[in-house]
Parts: sequence; C-alpha cells; structure tokens
Amino acid sequence: MKASEGPVRQTERVDSHVGLKVAIIEDQSAIRAGLQMLINGWPGFRCTGAFGTMEEALEKISFDAPQIVLVDIGLPGMSGTEGIPLLLEKFPKITPLVLTVYSDDGRIFEAMCAGACGYLLKKTPPAKLLEGLKEAAEGGAPMSPEIARRVVQLFQTIRPPAKAEYDLTPHETRLLRLLVEGHNYKTAAAELDVTVNTISFHMKHVYEKLHVHSKSEAVAKALRNRLVR
Repeated sequence: MKASEGPVRQTERVDSHVGLKVAIIEDQSAIRAGLQMLINGWPGFRCTGAFGTMEEALEKISFDAPQIVLVDIGLPGMSGTEGIPLLLEKFPKITPLVLTVYSDDGRIFEAMCAGACGYLLKKTPPAKLLEGLKEAAEGGAPMSPEIARRVVQLFQTIRPPAKAEYDLTPHETRLLRLLVEGHNYKTAAAELDVTVNTISFHMKHVYEKLHVHSKSEAVAKALRNRLVR
C-alpha cells in the first residue's frame, strides 16, 4: 500500500517516544485491522484510531488526534472526498492521505481538490505505505507511481487559462508545478538547485497570491484553476 515548511497548517513534529500518530478511515474490517496491525507493529508509528465511516471519525478522532489520516474514498454514507474538507475544518493540523483502489482521473482530481496531501493505492507494499506516511508528515505529497503519471498526463492535456491569474511569476509557477508533481520543499530545492529556505520564501508569496495556507491547498487550487501546464 503505498513538517510542512508552509506558514500555517503544519504537521506536528514526530515525538520519538510517541511515534508518528496515524488514524485510519476504512470500511472493510479486514483491511482496517491489517493497517492497524502494520502501523502499530512498526517502530516510530502509532495508530490512534481505526474507523469504519467518515461520520464515526468526525465524532471520535479528536479523542487522540493523529497527525496523518489514511482515508478511503468509497465509504458508506459520507465519501472520503466529501469528508476530507470537514476533517480539515474541524482539525486543521491533521493531514489527510488517500488510500484507495480507485485510480481514475475524476476521483484523483476530486481528492486533491478536497485537500488530500497525496494519493496511494491499496496495492502499495507495506514498506512503501510507511514511507508514504513519513513523507506526508514531512510535508510531501506521496503518490503511487501510476497516480503520479496520471496527474502529469492530466496537466499535459489541460490547456492553461488564456489569461494569467493570480500574478504568479514564471518561477513561482514552475515551483507550483513541482509540488503538483509530488515534490516536497527539499526535493524541489534539489530540482531547482536552490536552498530549502529559498523555496520557503517563494512559497510564502505563492500562498499569499493564491489565498491559501498550506501546500495541499495550493496544489488543490492549482488543479482546480489549471494554473500550471
């Protein structure tokens, strides 16, 4: 199954004595139990709750608030994409990470626009899933390889708006494109041959221009408004 440098919504630092706190929202009990066992059985991770519906998670997740929430999309009642914005509204420090069987463009687009930091498929190997959780906690956007390819292809087929919006500079647009493709601040800095502090400086201006407060919100707005080629 495969700390944001942003100015507002940040994932809390991982306490080495507590571990990375992860909650699960998954309706299939066998998968839910397997994920819970994997997370609790690996050093540096702790499952704070496993819920069968989004409604249950919204009611109970605050009892032991996680840093990352693995969210299935096809849930009974409220879907994962419907619930992610509500999770972020109630618990702004939580980072939602989709874990699903669906790989179609529509669901990927909806999940990213809803505020998911990344998109992993349930066939992701356990070790890669744990890597994805760490990456999400560090401000990254983990995606299964085929999902990342689909995101890139989606942008290649979308025409940019005829008129530039938000007054993004070419450099800011290029940086935003890297984040959409799954880079975090560290890997974007390496790609552009600049320091992480430089990336953080430019992203502060991107956030201000887009009127967002986190990397996931910036990526969602870029997707929704077709801001990158």
